[in-house]
Formats: sequence, structure tokens, C-alpha cells
Amino acid sequence: MINAIGDIPREAAQRYGDNTALVLPERELSFNELEALTNRCANALVKLGVKPGDRVTLYSGNCWEWIVSYYGALKTGAVINPINVMLTPGEVEFVANDCGATVVIASYEKALSIAGVKEKSEVRELIAFGDEALPEGILSFNEILAGSDEDFEMGDIDPDSLSTIGYTSGTTGHPKGACLSHRNILLNVAMTALMHQRNEKDTVVTALPCPHVYGNVVMSGAIQNGMTLVLHPAFEEKAILQSIQDHSATMFEGVPTMYMFMLNHPELDNYDLSSLRCCTVGGQTMPVPKMEEVEQRFGCSLIELWGMTEIGGLGTTFAANGPIKHGAIGVALPYTEARIADTEDANKTLAVGEVGELMIKGGIVMQGYYGNEQATAETIEADGWLHTGDVASMDEDGCVFIVDRKKDMILTAGFNVYPAEIERVVAGHPDVALVAVGSIPDEDKGELAKAYIVPKTGVEANEDDILAYCREHLAAYKVPRAVQFVDDLPKTSTGKVMRRELKTLD
Repeated sequence: MINAIGDIPREAAQRYGDNTALVLPERELSFNELEALTNRCANALVKLGVKPGDRVTLYSGNCWEWIVSYYGALKTGAVINPINVMLTPGEVEFVANDCGATVVIASYEKALSIAGVKEKSEVRELIAFGDEALPEGILSFNEILAGSDEDFEMGDIDPDSLSTIGYTSGTTGHPKGACLSHRNILLNVAMTALMHQRNEKDTVVTALPCPHVYGNVVMSGAIQNGMTLVLHPAFEEKAILQSIQDHSATMFEGVPTMYMFMLNHPELDNYDLSSLRCCTVGGQTMPVPKMEEVEQRFGCSLIELWGMTEIGGLGTTFAANGPIKHGAIGVALPYTEARIADTEDANKTLAVGEVGELMIKGGIVMQGYYGNEQATAETIEADGWLHTGDVASMDEDGCVFIVDRKKDMILTAGFNVYPAEIERVVAGHPDVALVAVGSIPDEDKGELAKAYIVPKTGVEANEDDILAYCREHLAAYKVPRAVQFVDDLPKTSTGKVMRRELKTLD
């Protein structure tokens, strides 16, 4: 039985031994090799004074060292703080100070960028990946691993103790640290694997960043269940398609923009994707016509899912061997409850089909926000229900349909306009590869919708055609009042479009 996240590599090594656990551009690791390296990392951190409860920050893109550091730190009883590789040095300094990190482990470039963090925080040690020469004050990850033993005895770790402080994106100010127990994350990993039937016969290809909750669940789910994880450092459609073909992958996991880029690739149909049994998509809503096109051209089912930092991964999805309703994000995970609440009264549950706020309850819900009792009280009700901030409805089968984020809603002449609804329609136009909708000010109506569109390769998109298409499929007050064609859209490290950054394209 696994009681702590650090147990995952040990249990996997006992079951799957010399089978391939990880495939990265620079290295492949078996389950036995992964366990040995995580033990070396744990021993090295203990030598450096890391104790149970200490905070260890990880600041790097996808690489084998990140995975080894993640499990190695957790084996010591430390609390892991995985942060977005796109954060600036100033943002890293805030997070490290906020959670009280004593060790930061980073890629070579990121370590150099935050070399002064020790002078402005409680950080005692800064450790860098890679073989490059390091300035004084930064330790070499490879050297501390080489000087440590392959055997490590984990102490008793309470499954309800703090394992992770994961920071939100901070769209409304400074990011908040979601406190997650070992049980929160282990339950999420196990229930996600159950719903998607992940097993040792699977090979999963992904470019999702490991620090992100979606990528993190994919990573731990693969290792715990004996899958081969083919991990890309970044998304590039040709490399992903080649990887699926070369490794006979049974799963690909990504966000909508990744699928949009692959669908738009002129050589898509030249790749052999016949090994895929299913793909998953999350992070943002995806237009149903595009989901259907993925299934038709990839030759497998596409399973939508939904999650957030505050639950350590997924909250809803569909079972791989059950019926799927495109446009829905699934049903609640086992041992988890979901309901639609009145946006003005969280105690009132709405009827089937009514639109309100999605709320989640169960063993995956975080303990609270680190050092922020007020935000915790505003987000988790006294009876344990978590406010997600997502506007949604639920049908008679318990399937959840996301309308949009409450914070992204556009108020046009008193009407609520949801960008995601417009995006789903615009994405159905044959000339559109990618679309995001933001707001522009209007003296008379307050706000109006504006569509930012990346046209398909080789297509001469026309604004009048797009707007005419919108008028056919949307109520008049929802039709965008402006269209701007762009080369790309601002995205997060996972590939999720950042609506708040759309104005930078004007």
C-alpha cells in the first residue's frame, strides 16, 4: 500500500523492474534506475540538511532530473513546491519567500537567473541541473547525486500530512499556495488511472509540464501503473506525431491548442497513429467539431477532463470504457462529489440544466491556501465544498458542461457573455485554426467581445465571413464586435491560452 508520494518509485520498481519507465530526448530510465536515482537524490538532500516539513522548490522544464528531484525530495518527508518554468525571477522570489523554501532545485539557466535568491529569502541551497560549470554558491545536481548512496529508508509519513504547495496562476493578484496532502494527490492519481484504465501495457506521449497539476497526474499515473512515459520538453506538433508513431503510443495527453496545431499540420495524415487507444484533453474547453475531427483523424476516442491546482489534478472526466459526451468535461471522479450551486447562495443546489458555479467535495480537495485563512474560508465552505470559480451546468447523467470562468465573463448591456461559448462557435469555421475571445470597452454597452484568430495554414481568412458565421450560430449580443487575425496567441507553459494577455496583441 502506498501511503506517501515518495513510495511511488519504490512500488513501481518492485512490480515493473527493468521495464522502461521514462523516455526523454537525453535519457531513458527503467523503473529500477528511477528508484535508485530518487534514493540518491533523497540521500543528497538529507546530507544538505533537508528535514521532514522543509520546503523544496523545483524550477525547471520537463527533464529526467525534475522527476528524480520531485520524488527524491518527497522521500525525505520534505514538502515539494513545483513552480511554473515561465515565472520570472521576481515571481520565484515571492513564491520561495511565501512558502519558506530552504532549497531550490533548478535548470542551469533558471538557477543562474535566481542566483541572488539566497540573499533575499530563507533559501540555504541552490542546486542546478546540467554539466556546465557553475558559479560559487550553486551546487551541481549531478555531483551531489554521484556522491550519494542508492539505498534510502523512508521514514513514516502521515498520508494526511502536507506534501505539496502548488501556486495558482495569480490572475487576481499574487498567487496563492494550495496546500495538498499526500492523500489528496495519491487519491487523484489512483482515480484518474482507474477512469482511464492506465496499465503497464500503455505508452503515453505528452509535453505537459510536470509542475502543472495535469502534467503531474500524467507523470505519477504513468509511473505508478507501469506505463512508459515518453516526455517531451516542449510541444512541437511534428515531434509529437513522430513520437506517437515511433513509440507505438497508446495515449497522447494534451490541451486543446496542441490538438489544434496537430490538426492544422499539413502532414498529419502521413503519420501512423493506429496504436492510440485514447487521447485526453483538458485545461480549456474544446469545440465539439474539433473533438470529432481529432477522433476521426487520430482513429481513437478523445476524453475530456477538468481539474485545478486546488484539487491536485483532475476533478471530472469520462471512463475510457464508457460512453462519452463531447462538450462535457465528464462526471466526478470516484470518491468525489460535484454539484452546481447558485452563484449568490452556495448552499443552494441548482436543478438539472441550470447554470451556476461548479463545486467539488471529497478527498482530493486541498487543505487550504498556505498562510491565507481568509482566502481559504472564501474558497472552501464549512461543510467541505470547494468553490471552483467555473460556471457550469449538469445533466441528468451527472455530466458537467463548463460554460466559462466566472472571472472571464463579459458584461454587454446587462447580458452575460461567456468567451468560451463564442470560441466554440468560431472554432467551427473552416478557416480557423485557433481562436480566443477577450473584451474591449464600449461607452454604451460597457464591454464587447473581440475575437483573436489564428487562420489555418494557407488560408486567407475574411472578417466578414467570420462575423456572418457567428450571426448564424449566436444570439446578436454574443457576436464579436471586432476580429483581429494574429500569428499566434499568448499561452501558458501548458499551452492554455491566456485571455488576460490578449490585449497585448492590439
